[in-house]
Amino acid sequence: MNNILDNITKKFVEQSQSILEDNLVGVYLHGSAAMGCFNSQKSDIDLLVVVNGDIADEIKRRYMDMVVELNAYAPKKGIEMSIVRKDVCRPFIYPTPFELHFSNTHLEWYQTNPSDYIDKMNGTDKDLAAHFTIIYHRGRCLCGREIKDVFEEVSREFYFDSIWCDIEDAEKEIMENPTYMILNLCRVLAYKEDELILSKQEGGKWGLENVPEIYHPLILQALNEYSFDEAIKTDRDRACEYAAYMINRIRR
Repeated sequence: MNNILDNITKKFVEQSQSILEDNLVGVYLHGSAAMGCFNSQKSDIDLLVVVNGDIADEIKRRYMDMVVELNAYAPKKGIEMSIVRKDVCRPFIYPTPFELHFSNTHLEWYQTNPSDYIDKMNGTDKDLAAHFTIIYHRGRCLCGREIKDVFEEVSREFYFDSIWCDIEDAEKEIMENPTYMILNLCRVLAYKEDELILSKQEGGKWGLENVPEIYHPLILQALNEYSFDEAIKTDRDRACEYAAYMINRIRR
């Protein structure tokens, strides 16, 4: 990990231990930072915090203040963090309840109305099935109990449903964030056909070996943009054709 990432995760762990005390079970790193393809311009810092039980609102407020403060020093996409209770990890519950969540998308809401945020930022999140799967197979325990002591393996059905939700509208949405969608379609197909749990970068490389050659320039462009920040101009017609092909193949 680079120095910025290392420093932020270290401080995040120290502050989590200080604020949550005995309620803290562990802090776990997932996403690109855990899978060796972190890009400070393209990746967020994905963290999952597991607690034993309920968190009082005043503790949530202290915790969010800490996360927002650290987020100001994070790379461009910032920190993405969820807190879940240990009793939803084993046995695994889907859709998965969470106690608190933060990402850059919600920064303005918290800064504008923190009480409203604390009151409403909870519920269930299908994305957590994918996060749990990455943690179980490829994640890092930053502090606390070991991964296999806290998490059980997410079923194939639940993991696929989680990642499918992310790409099911790809034909409509691919031009909104082409690099993300092009590579994500590859990694979903890699799981559907070969049961591989991959990063977006690894998914793109898999696609170059398993997707028709006509789409290789599109995938290569996305890989270069993701890995090296090379600006790309995506061919809309080819991208939409690719999305339709990938969705149909995933559905099969």
